[in-house]
Amino acid sequence: MSETQKPVEEMSFEEAIRELETVVGQLERGDVALEQSIALYERGAKLKTRCETKLAEAEEKVAKITLDASGQPQGTAPLEG
Repeated sequence: MSETQKPVEEMSFEEAIRELETVVGQLERGDVALEQSIALYERGAKLKTRCETKLAEAEEKVAKITLDASGQPQGTAPLEG
């Protein structure tokens, strides 16, 4: 792991998911020392949380299309949840 890693809190969803995939791959191979495995696991947990947060934010922004009486799109309405 690099000492110049971008802070997880500043990552986009895409950045976080890419790094999470890398971390999981390293852990699955099992070719890292115990201390590094622990650090990877901790970073992976933070990355997972970041991805979940970014997905929740995206879901909140989703709007559903409203249709008029003839079935034609007339605009959007906030997602109810």
